[in-house]
Amino acid sequence: MGNWFKTAVLLGVLTALIVWVGNMFGGRQGMIIAFVLAIGMNFFSYWFSDKIVLRMYRASEVSQAESPELYDIVRTIAFKANMPMPRIYVIPENSPNAFATGRNPEHAVVAVTRGLLELMNRDEIMGVLAHEMAHVRNRDILIGSIAATMAGAIMILANMARWTAFFGGGSRDERGGGAIGMLVAAIVAPIAAMLIQMAVSRSREYHADETGADLAGHPLGLASALQKLGAYSKRIPMKAQANTAHMFIVNPLSAGSLANLFSTHPPLEERIARLMGGQTPPPEARGGYEKSGHDEDKGRKQAQDAWRHLSR
Repeated sequence: MGNWFKTAVLLGVLTALIVWVGNMFGGRQGMIIAFVLAIGMNFFSYWFSDKIVLRMYRASEVSQAESPELYDIVRTIAFKANMPMPRIYVIPENSPNAFATGRNPEHAVVAVTRGLLELMNRDEIMGVLAHEMAHVRNRDILIGSIAATMAGAIMILANMARWTAFFGGGSRDERGGGAIGMLVAAIVAPIAAMLIQMAVSRSREYHADETGADLAGHPLGLASALQKLGAYSKRIPMKAQANTAHMFIVNPLSAGSLANLFSTHPPLEERIARLMGGQTPPPEARGGYEKSGHDEDKGRKQAQDAWRHLSR
């Protein structure tokens, strides 16, 4: 309930920002026009975002015959979550990562990278997929679309205010703040909207971790997977677009990227600590960190053999 309350408050602040920038611009008419435009922009992404992002990352759908173990994991989670079976896609990327998309549980898609299948054991894969399916069950995609709609409206209003201020316009009645006020709004509002949108995303990540641990039956698999994802994502960077980074379970952007300074993901250390209640996962639950080299190589070879079969 705490995460839902925080999300509601943050969305309320975004709404207040729209009203404020609209008033600074000089009235209600410009605000309504910008809001309608933002809704139209996000309507398309809401209905077609799954097709767009899957094509962007060259993901291919897999069937039960092609990947029976992966299919069994997803089916087990879907049954426990009382959700329809989502479609399953694999992304031809060596960097381990995953995301979910789809406007509701009936049209859900879960996608994992080739690297995740090769580097994770069954418990870790289940933890990752439970986290992603939790996003779908929690309607996080809808919440993200609402936040994006509001942020988009603020961006449009800020741009209108900036150009109006540059050309010497601006209302000077009790509703407006003149050219200087509009210029301030044009600078401050987009930054505030971005920070609030980040806060919404981070709140939903924590909630998905909690729900995912419950769906998987315990938090150890997801905690271990997050440890591995943090280590391998630095060594094996992923070719990802900044505008889709928020969809993945961990930030796919390289640590040196400027966009990483404004990450939509909470720190992995904090996520793991929350999952484990402040405790460190025991060695036997760390998904291979404490395994012998022989067991690690054997598990990786089995995963690679499965991927080669899948790629035929």
